[in-house]
Amino acid sequence: MINYQKLLFHLEQQGRKYIHPGYTFHKEDFPFIVRLAAYFLHDEEKCQELQMDLSKGILLTGPIGMGKTTWFRLMQTIMAKEQKFYYTTCRDVSFEFIRDGYNTISKYSKGIPFDFPMKNICFDDLGTENNIKYFGNECNVMAEVILSRYDLFIDLKIKTHITTNLSASEIEKYYTERVRSRLRQMMNVISIPPDRKDKRV
Repeated sequence: MINYQKLLFHLEQQGRKYIHPGYTFHKEDFPFIVRLAAYFLHDEEKCQELQMDLSKGILLTGPIGMGKTTWFRLMQTIMAKEQKFYYTTCRDVSFEFIRDGYNTISKYSKGIPFDFPMKNICFDDLGTENNIKYFGNECNVMAEVILSRYDLFIDLKIKTHITTNLSASEIEKYYTERVRSRLRQMMNVISIPPDRKDKRV
């Protein structure tokens, strides 16, 4: 049985060590951090209680400045082996597309041609990238990557995690209804209320 009170204390200490000496959780953050911790520790009993599907990835949504990226970084210090993931930002993926073109989409869906292993990936900050032109052809890179990752999830149970400031309706607007539907099927949605204030202000 995992003592989540002690775990929260441990994660705070990790935050002070790796993020900032004054790092601390806000009380209202606890439910979201516990959900993430239960998932990444592969705590089947707790995840069942929280209605979290361990076979799916995580879609963490919420306003700017909530600490979503930091929480994912902290989870890397405690997670079970089967939950390990590669981390990148959506902006970096878009920059890769500028450099490498459509090979970038293959990289994140098939692991080729860069010997990039097909494994769990966290794409941070969905919505901060722009539609990119490659030799005059415009491409919604992350929409294509997500659709390809959905196929990996269905065929091979490979997981995708995403953090974003976008609401569900904004995701549909920017990435199409099809992408929004796929995200619902392949991810557990953890949604921070939109009225929460930016902690960095």
